[in-house]
Amino acid sequence: MTMLYDATRFAVPDRLETGWKPRLLRWETLLLAVAAAIFTFNALSSPYFLDPWSLSDATFNFTEKATIALAMALLIIAAEIDLSVASIIALCSVAMGAAAEAGAGTGVLVLIGLGVGALAGAFNGALVTGFGLPSIVVTIGTLSLFRGLAYVVLGDGVYKNYPDSFAFFGQGYVWWVLSFEFVLFLALAVVFGVVLHKTSFGRWIYAIGNNPTAARFSGIRVERVKFLLFVLSGLMAGLASVMLTSRVGSTRPSIAFGWELEIVTMVVLGGVSILGGSGSIPGVVIAAFVMGLVTFGLGLLNVPGIVMSIVIGVMLISVIALPILWRRLQGN
Repeated sequence: MTMLYDATRFAVPDRLETGWKPRLLRWETLLLAVAAAIFTFNALSSPYFLDPWSLSDATFNFTEKATIALAMALLIIAAEIDLSVASIIALCSVAMGAAAEAGAGTGVLVLIGLGVGALAGAFNGALVTGFGLPSIVVTIGTLSLFRGLAYVVLGDGVYKNYPDSFAFFGQGYVWWVLSFEFVLFLALAVVFGVVLHKTSFGRWIYAIGNNPTAARFSGIRVERVKFLLFVLSGLMAGLASVMLTSRVGSTRPSIAFGWELEIVTMVVLGGVSILGGSGSIPGVVIAAFVMGLVTFGLGLLNVPGIVMSIVIGVMLISVIALPILWRRLQGN
């Protein structure tokens, strides 16, 4: 039987496609269009939406989660995941609350929040890279472990004796309606974007996500890079804990409960492949704005929280399923 040879199947273009069409069909461009549509809908649905202070309040809906999503994006691009980030927030908050009860100052509290988060991330990273355990299994376990420790320490109680200066991190403004949280998130987005897209470390992350074996043979220290990414994820969760605890002014073991779903949704909605190897920081940033606009707009319309959870779940399923359905329709 004679096999027909199709040379075009293996043809590789000598240069990338240029022009307006490829840019228009980029995922980030489509997300911008969705964000503009949601913004317009919210503006028409509520007379309060376009008020500058209302828009400023809208940023509080996503900045803490989006801060973690930046680190989570790097981790998922490297074909790993951390589902314990919300529980790390709770553990960090309880640690800061206990220190505040003992009379610790603002600087010490921030260091405790960041330090506990980094240690929790290092614990996850050690289990994954040191013992070769699947990250999804490890972090489901530590999700319960870290949250359980928070409940053991605090029970049904609450910590609220934070120093007045601590409130700035979650309630302070840098200039006019620009909150400290929002400005810090934008600055971190620039840093993460440069690291992922402009440095050798970023290229290592993509290489690991695409083929860890090939990356290892290329001289990349795969386990070390993954360990650092888990530490970074924990550190960002600690930073988010500082901002969230400062904003609400108290600590309960249930703080940030269920945030892991929203954070993963942000990352996947931003175009990061759940299988690893592809994605961008600009996409994650735009996705954070999209989710913030959705939840804030629904809040202005007095939509119950359970409905918001349903919307987020539908968004997560949709952004995973749509690319697969599109490829099938194209016959690929």
